[in-house]
Amino acid sequence: MSAVACAGHAQESRNKTSADLLPCPDSPNCVSTKSKDAGHGMPPLPYLKSREESMNRLLELVREMKRATIVSSTPSYLHVEFRSALFRFVDDVEFALDDSARVIHFRSASRTGYYDFGVNRKRMKEISDRYLRAAEKRN
Repeated sequence: MSAVACAGHAQESRNKTSADLLPCPDSPNCVSTKSKDAGHGMPPLPYLKSREESMNRLLELVREMKRATIVSSTPSYLHVEFRSALFRFVDDVEFALDDSARVIHFRSASRTGYYDFGVNRKRMKEISDRYLRAAEKRN
């Protein structure tokens, strides 16, 4: 098992399935499709035509975003680091593709601090909206 070495608390790169996505802490600086409470929860993304097409779209979206670095990518898992412009704070974003449910689960969390001023939710809403627009165009 290896850990991603970066400033602050690094996410372990072991999280390879949606079942392995860590739960959000009590702090408000995290959102997840696996969380049931309104403060942390968000809906998962539907598959496009296939897992491969879904992952390719996620990779395309992430590569278009500023201050995003792909840390780990497999056919069913994607870990991305986003850095804030001013203070260079790191947020870890994980996507886990669930073939049985044909959805993409995700988790976005700040590595440090308690409050993120809604940055993680805003980012995941933007990614979700852009992903869903691509899904609409393909249908």
